[in-house]
Amino acid sequence: MMSPSGRRRRPREPRRNPPPGMLTLAALLVVASLVGGYLVLNRTGNTAPTASSGASPADGGRASAEPSGEPEWDGRTKVLGDGSTSYTGPQKGQLKPQPLKPGQKPPQFVVFSWDGALQGDDELFSHYREMAKKYDAHMTFFLTGIYLLPKDKKDLYSPPQHPKGSAAISFPTDEHIRTTLEQLGKAWKDGNEIGTHFNGHFCGAKGGDDWSVAEWKSEIDQFYDFVERWKTNTGYTDLDPLPFDFRKEVTGGRAPCLEGQANLLKAMKSYKWRYDASSTGDFQIWPTKKNGIWDFPLQMLPYEKGDFQGLSMDFNFLYNQSDGETDGDPARHAEWQQETLDTYMAGFNRVYYGSRAPLFIGNHFEEWNGGIYMKAVDEVIEKVCTKKDVKCVSFKELADWMDVQRPETLQRLRGLDPAQSPDWSTVVK
Repeated sequence: MMSPSGRRRRPREPRRNPPPGMLTLAALLVVASLVGGYLVLNRTGNTAPTASSGASPADGGRASAEPSGEPEWDGRTKVLGDGSTSYTGPQKGQLKPQPLKPGQKPPQFVVFSWDGALQGDDELFSHYREMAKKYDAHMTFFLTGIYLLPKDKKDLYSPPQHPKGSAAISFPTDEHIRTTLEQLGKAWKDGNEIGTHFNGHFCGAKGGDDWSVAEWKSEIDQFYDFVERWKTNTGYTDLDPLPFDFRKEVTGGRAPCLEGQANLLKAMKSYKWRYDASSTGDFQIWPTKKNGIWDFPLQMLPYEKGDFQGLSMDFNFLYNQSDGETDGDPARHAEWQQETLDTYMAGFNRVYYGSRAPLFIGNHFEEWNGGIYMKAVDEVIEKVCTKKDVKCVSFKELADWMDVQRPETLQRLRGLDPAQSPDWSTVVK
């Protein structure tokens, strides 16, 4: 199937996943999407999840994976490698993390993240970069490595367990490589994060769930090779280097189809990455660490007025509303858009007036069902990023903030139910 933006995606068969660990679910449905997205809906008599303090302080404190101190920049641009990238100093405008003071209510963090990060004909990358600027927000753009690799050089990619030069998505046009490079540079200068969505987007059989630690490392190494050698691979001599060093800036990612996290986490440690956003869904509770790495999952939000809990990603609305058809009944587009917006806002309000656990919204640059999912996100950005105490940040900035909090404070935060508004003096001491 060719999507409206020109990205070709292969279908995959539905699969069922075990339920997340916070509650015994009465029903859990995991439906695979065109590229491995899924719908998770939980119908129970009580739709308010129950939290647990869960991890020990050592599992979520400041002792591991803290950002390393950078030597003072001398003010000079350093061109790296073949001229594809450069070091232009520390990224500007980043959140300055501070530990909470006794009795202080945490900020309400909201993270908008985007899988793929191709600037296609729809120009959605530039749209959301401009939205972030307008509303004083930072976002995370998870770049797919082969989006900087020309199709005629596809054999440079050797995906794990698949033939050389193959991918489950389309290779970009030459023009889209150019426009994507432009947006990557501007996004970073604006203060946004560039993470990784890896390369070939393989799901299901021989996808991430089946990859070994060594195969995940190969996928990561090839991602770095594609993004650090785009000048060599494209032959472009008229473009400036990207203004950042991928080795310094990429500190996390989201796996295609949210598959393979167990071995991916082991592979990540070799690269000193600090977080992973590949979990298959959890309730809106404060994050913890897995294997010393922050785990930032998609979240279960109140859906259909709370009768269900649905994952916070566009694929899940697509499957529930139009059975995965990207061109569903136009007569229902307005209804579906409002339903999507209501779900996001219900999730936001539950924690904004409750535990203040971060809200994670993950999406794709696609115009499915007339672009209703993009329009819903636009409205969410407008509504929430302007509210008091709300900080719309990148995953990297959130990891920075989490790393400076006291372990005992984080443990108490994790003990809160999503909608629970506590006496903050008993939580932040």
